[in-house]
Amino acid sequence: MSETTRTTQTPGAPEAAVAPSPAPSRLAERAAALDDADPLAGLRAAFVLDDTVYLDGNSLGALPAAVPARLADVVAREWGELRIRSWTESGWWTAPERVGDRIAPLVGAGPGRVVVGDSTSVNIFKALVAAVRLADAAEGADGDDGVTESPARDEILVDAATFPTDGYIAASAARLTGRTVRAVAMADLAAEVGPRTAVVLANHVDYRSGELYDLPALTAAAHAAGALIVWDLCHSAGALPVQLDADGADFAVGCGYKYLNGGPGAPAFLYVRGEHQGRFDSPLPGWNSHAEPFAMEAAYTPAEGAARGRVGTPDILSMLALESALEVWDGVDPQQVRAKSLALTDFFLECVSALLPDGAVSCVTPREHARRGSQVALRCEGAREVMAELIRRGVVGDFRQPDVLRFGFTPLYTSFGDALRAATVLAAVIDER
Repeated sequence: MSETTRTTQTPGAPEAAVAPSPAPSRLAERAAALDDADPLAGLRAAFVLDDTVYLDGNSLGALPAAVPARLADVVAREWGELRIRSWTESGWWTAPERVGDRIAPLVGAGPGRVVVGDSTSVNIFKALVAAVRLADAAEGADGDDGVTESPARDEILVDAATFPTDGYIAASAARLTGRTVRAVAMADLAAEVGPRTAVVLANHVDYRSGELYDLPALTAAAHAAGALIVWDLCHSAGALPVQLDADGADFAVGCGYKYLNGGPGAPAFLYVRGEHQGRFDSPLPGWNSHAEPFAMEAAYTPAEGAARGRVGTPDILSMLALESALEVWDGVDPQQVRAKSLALTDFFLECVSALLPDGAVSCVTPREHARRGSQVALRCEGAREVMAELIRRGVVGDFRQPDVLRFGFTPLYTSFGDALRAATVLAAVIDER
């Protein structure tokens, strides 16, 4: 990595032009100037941070400062004093849709199209099975008893390098619906989707490499072949602009604890395209998604709209922590978030190129802005031990087998000074090894 990283500047991003082989002092000057010019710099104060350089927000976001007081009020007053009255008086019952509407602008969705609850895995299962059932209905494949026999669209396409849970859930959904799973490299998915494909399950950003995939193009390719598509937004929601409505996505799922900063185990979200909601047939029809939950009817009648994606009683403490965390997004322009993300990762790569010896690491993350999420993945020898030492010295990223260092850049609270310090400590650790 002896050559300095050079990338195209995104409009609105802090200036990150690359100078040849800058000295450490020059990098420090540039980091300070970039931080001074950062329109999002003031948001850092909205989080609980310390002297650690925290570059693992793509696994668990930092704690928003307003959350502890909000949770204390929920526990002491809403639960402790109002008790069951809070389901109505404190709005607990409507929280899944209300919090969904807070997330909706971050993923380009209209009101009433996102519901929050359950885990990412559970929501992927709901979306995949519902998508297969929609495909069956479109093909007229259901028999009189509602059981599909010899479906024309008999496969679920998945990214061959997908996050393991996505693959496990796809296999289970395939067994339930009489399909087979076919794993295909993301680069080949658009060409491989065809008349046998019921649904495609795709990751917007690769969790290992940080590569960003073309959501509009792959969505269009799936639809052109008569298939539906489910997007996993775990590594993009809150890190870069997403336009689910405009780009025609059918279903999407994302977690609340990464770039949305909702806390460990925060509930996930489920997006159902408006035109599909009336035919959304969830494989988990719990009492909370019934049209009249308190009628306690033996027969299931699904609710209208996003509420159809609910299952059981919502996890209120986690739900309301996420709702409070999402307040930091009030007034934030997602385009500025994207611009800063690219500028941060550009600058980090520049620092790595300038400070590390040739051949010490290789970059797995694409250099092109159009193909980069909000993380940088570096491959190096002894990566597990290197990351452990980085963490010991106050730079927190994470390790992915067999040899990848992952650094996640959360534009709401990561500074350019953080990027420089991380590269400087990495250079010292590599040099000592």
